[in-house]
Amino acid sequence: MSISISLVRPEAVETPVVGQGTTGLDLFGADQGIVAMRIAGQIVDLATEVSDGDEIEPVLISSPEGLSILRHSCGHVTAQAIQAIFADVKLGIGPPIADGYYYDFDTPQPFTPEDLKAIEKRAGSIVKEKQRFVRRVVTDAQAREELANEPYKLELIGDKGGANSDDGSAVEVGGAELTIYDNVRRDGSVAWKDLCRGPHVPHTGYIKAFSITRSSAAYWRGDQANATLQRVYGTAWPTKDELAAYKNRLEEAARRDHRKLGVELDLYSFPEELGAGLPVFHPKGGVIKREMEDYVREAHIKAGFLYVGTPHISKEGLFYTSGHLPYYGDGMFAPMDVDGQNYRLKAMNCPMHNLIYRSRGRSYRELPLRFFEFGTVYRDEKSGVLQGLTRVRSITQDDSHSYVAKEDAENEIKHLLGFILRLLQDFGLNDFYLELSTRDEDGKKKDKFIGSDEDWAQASAILEKIAIESGLDLVPDPGGAAYYGPKISVQARDAIGRTWQMSTIQYDFNQPERFGLEYTAPDGSRQQPVMIHSAKFGSIERFMGVLTEHYAGAFPAWLAPVQVLCVPVAEDHLGYIEGVAAKFRAQGVRVEVDYSDDRFGKKIRNAVKQKVPYILIVGGEDIEAQAVSFRYRDGSQRNQIPVAQALAEVAKAIADRANG
Repeated sequence: MSISISLVRPEAVETPVVGQGTTGLDLFGADQGIVAMRIAGQIVDLATEVSDGDEIEPVLISSPEGLSILRHSCGHVTAQAIQAIFADVKLGIGPPIADGYYYDFDTPQPFTPEDLKAIEKRAGSIVKEKQRFVRRVVTDAQAREELANEPYKLELIGDKGGANSDDGSAVEVGGAELTIYDNVRRDGSVAWKDLCRGPHVPHTGYIKAFSITRSSAAYWRGDQANATLQRVYGTAWPTKDELAAYKNRLEEAARRDHRKLGVELDLYSFPEELGAGLPVFHPKGGVIKREMEDYVREAHIKAGFLYVGTPHISKEGLFYTSGHLPYYGDGMFAPMDVDGQNYRLKAMNCPMHNLIYRSRGRSYRELPLRFFEFGTVYRDEKSGVLQGLTRVRSITQDDSHSYVAKEDAENEIKHLLGFILRLLQDFGLNDFYLELSTRDEDGKKKDKFIGSDEDWAQASAILEKIAIESGLDLVPDPGGAAYYGPKISVQARDAIGRTWQMSTIQYDFNQPERFGLEYTAPDGSRQQPVMIHSAKFGSIERFMGVLTEHYAGAFPAWLAPVQVLCVPVAEDHLGYIEGVAAKFRAQGVRVEVDYSDDRFGKKIRNAVKQKVPYILIVGGEDIEAQAVSFRYRDGSQRNQIPVAQALAEVAKAIADRANG
């Protein structure tokens, strides 16, 4: 029997004895760092028998695939624990997700925090039992008989193609193989079962570190027309140290939550009277927003963009021309009647920019022609996905559109990518990679994209070439393109390692044709330009939310709403400190004086809570020396600094846009 085995860690696995009936457990079962195996590119359970000539590769628990298998298995254990405690609960679906898993349940009452503790305790007992995950292929009739009391599973069986998809989505309608996984005790009895395509870890003892984290409401299969279920979230990691590190990251993320910091720092709010997803910016938040706008407006003008402005509504027909209503209609608000005609809130600025381009004849000498505006657009985001500033319904974009000759598209995209990377670095985001979103090429969703195969292939190739030449890591995103063309998105990592999608560059060969855009070429012929969409911030709201969390509210001096807070030690020092504040204010520094009646210690504590970059303290000795004392955000302090020197230090940090 000839089997090729690619051992990632050969020192951890003894040379196996291979023969008839050999399984992955025979090959790798001694190492619980291996949870599954890949045969001819397909990941399968370790209990699978290998065949003559198989090429086999172990799947490590630490790999992305291994972590998904671990978490998927933990989801089954969680569901088993819940049904052991609550006998009337019905099963929904339970896929692995980023950093964890969830499982949906139909239950008469929402789960309480006490319930979750009991569920985690019961799941821990199941883990200790080392119950085996045993895969069985079943017929439709067998599956229906064994899961007769599970109405949601019966629905999946009826779908046939979706029956083994733990996220409830269809795989390939008709002809899909149905499988059930049994959780088998040491005595051979079946403790629990679930309709699932797997794979799973060999037994529950592989689950070394897990936690049930929270619960929430969810619609069956994500459809508001369906039943409301309870979704239980959990996480699982290869080791307890990794679980502890993850929990620490969650605590840090909670500390940095921009929604909480927005209240504490008086930056913005989300009034119920306005409606969900519609933020308002308070004066301090308005300072940050203005600084962002001033920066990007100046940067666009220096980069050759022409500032334009467009209305917030339009006749509905414009969005049929652009393709947004046929292909993006679900993301737009319903029409409004104006003088007997349907109007729409704009979801994109590009159709109106196309009208500006088309307003007169264009020559090749004008290209690249770059339009830019702060355009507020409105998108009918579902209430369940709204999240503070990072997912809103009112979106202000630093939106630009470059109209270029087809042969110049590559240079324009390079220009835009360089612009974006400089912007991110100026705002203190220095760790990023690129994602290339292309259309779905397998034919299942091809009707969601417009344009010829040749146009898509050429545009995708140009974006890929530029992304590779940038030297940044590139991650493919098949199926993630806009309906009118592929795109590059910049994925930035924040101070605690989370990834955020930020800026985008989109290649559009469709809208110029739909709008009949042309320019006169050097030979006098009429040619169609290529249109490059680009949003540098992406959205000002989202970018501010990300920055708030990246800096944990401690914005660098150039962005901080209050750059200097002057704190007198005693009331009779106020006159001197007001004079100091006036000198700073005259140089354009945003400065405030603490006039409160609080004791000096409380004044300092309040200033620290407001995360002001510079606290200037004045006491009697400072007045005698015609100086101030500096207190920094890290708690360090420098005493009796001459006023002129202090002002120069602050002014330089602001002018340099220092992010430290």
